[in-house]
Amino acid sequence: MAMKTFEIDNLSGKNHAGPHPNSPAKFLTSTSIIGDKVLNLQGEHLGTIKDIMIDLAVGKIEYVVIEFGGFLGIGEKYFALPYPMLKLNTKDQVFILDQSKEVLEKAPGFDKEHWPETNTHLYDSSAYWGGFMGANTGSVPY
Repeated sequence: MAMKTFEIDNLSGKNHAGPHPNSPAKFLTSTSIIGDKVLNLQGEHLGTIKDIMIDLAVGKIEYVVIEFGGFLGIGEKYFALPYPMLKLNTKDQVFILDQSKEVLEKAPGFDKEHWPETNTHLYDSSAYWGGFMGANTGSVPY
């Protein structure tokens, strides 16, 4: 089954079905992914992308900040996840994270009003998620 790919409208920043269905998306705008849903492999809603973090030295997205849990803006946790942990499902225009809800419930996160010092937290976040900087291992971090 062929998956849809998306082409980006540079004026609106929105994704549109591209004319070449076998060509993967090469560029995404930040506004086209902020607000996208994050699901696990079982299709459970894990959160929503709230922000991205760019490594200024190399000019690439290093982390994606997702919001998990809570109700009506109360009790949610934020996570800075290494970007390669997320896989884009172009058919449904959602991101897939190979982790369970239980793992996120137990994982250290931060409050949207109290972002941690970036460099220290990202080091801790990367260490927590298994030093993840490449292919997803699917392993549960400890």
